[in-house]
Amino acid sequence: MSKKVVIGLSGGVDSGVAAYLLKQQGYDVHALFMINWKNSSVTLSGDCTWEEDQMVAKMVAKQLDIPLHVVDSSERYLSHVVDYMFDEYAKGRTPNPDVLCNREIKFEIFNQYAKELGADYVATGHYCRRDTVTGADGKEYSRLLAGDDPNKDQSYFLCQMSQEQLKNVLFPVGEIIKPEVRRIAAEQNLACAKRKDSQGICFVGKVDLPVFLQQKLKAKEGNIVEMTPDAFVYRLRHDDPEDYRALSKPYVYTEDDGFIIGKHIGAQYYTIGQRKGLNIGGHKEPVYVLATDIEKNIIYIGMGDNHPGLFRKALFIRHDEIHLVRPDKALKTGERRRYRVRIRYRQPLQDAELIMEEEGLYILFDQAQKSVTPGQFAAWYEGAELVGSGPIFN
Repeated sequence: MSKKVVIGLSGGVDSGVAAYLLKQQGYDVHALFMINWKNSSVTLSGDCTWEEDQMVAKMVAKQLDIPLHVVDSSERYLSHVVDYMFDEYAKGRTPNPDVLCNREIKFEIFNQYAKELGADYVATGHYCRRDTVTGADGKEYSRLLAGDDPNKDQSYFLCQMSQEQLKNVLFPVGEIIKPEVRRIAAEQNLACAKRKDSQGICFVGKVDLPVFLQQKLKAKEGNIVEMTPDAFVYRLRHDDPEDYRALSKPYVYTEDDGFIIGKHIGAQYYTIGQRKGLNIGGHKEPVYVLATDIEKNIIYIGMGDNHPGLFRKALFIRHDEIHLVRPDKALKTGERRRYRVRIRYRQPLQDAELIMEEEGLYILFDQAQKSVTPGQFAAWYEGAELVGSGPIFN
């Protein structure tokens, strides 16, 4: 008897081709479509709705002759992903809802329903890979590996997955490149073949972020203060360049360090490194958000891609927020180990040293990093394997 696998069918080309490949490999394939977001009032015009996604998923399932199950998980999505977003933005942090969506929805609720259906495996259209190894402790562990397509590797979005969530997962497109996925979809005339890749917030789509956040976070006018490189306070100019504790702390600004250049509608709507939506003109080079002060409702900006306020050499992750995909690779207090790290999706991996202290984990980069953003996830890799992750504290 063939093994049963339940695949998350989103209506997109990746999951559609993944379902096709599983069928070709002889699995008993069932599809699951998850309704996670129903409020289309905040999405930008022209963005696909969940109804359209579901319609395409039904068409693909019919073409492949596989049963399609539909589950409404919108309440959990609202409480575990959207509410988390509002809470983080209210604190002046920039969350990554896609990472939480995968941990709390796609590989939590999804696994629960798959078990109810008697599945041996679950599968998704993510561009990543999984295998099993024996750790130094003699136990068997699942490894989360980067996808073979360097332009589409999505392992970063799965950086909060657990061993329990990983052990029965299949990633059918992880070993092929995107153009090949498109070619297979077109060759099989799948209904999803010409659909564009999804963008924006996981399951929500592209949004006008301030409009989205104003559902709960009220607009409040405040000052935009520009920090020129000449007036910039080089807080660390005399500090030890290897002092990871000092280097992990963000720069502290005051209005007296710069000059007021405009107004904004609420500091909680902006994020470090943001360039668009500032409505500030008259500069020879682009201007970026350097910092936000939620308590005083101030945004600090600077001009130029190389403004010193955009760069930091270290970051900190609290001890209780460190997540290990491979728990057997935990660092002991006082231990230092080199890894390659990324602090955002698609960022090339950066060389760094991880240093474990009682209060948490410090990541000291070989080269200063641009736009280190509190709330975003730092993920560290050993070769192609994603070992662990955690949200940047401040």
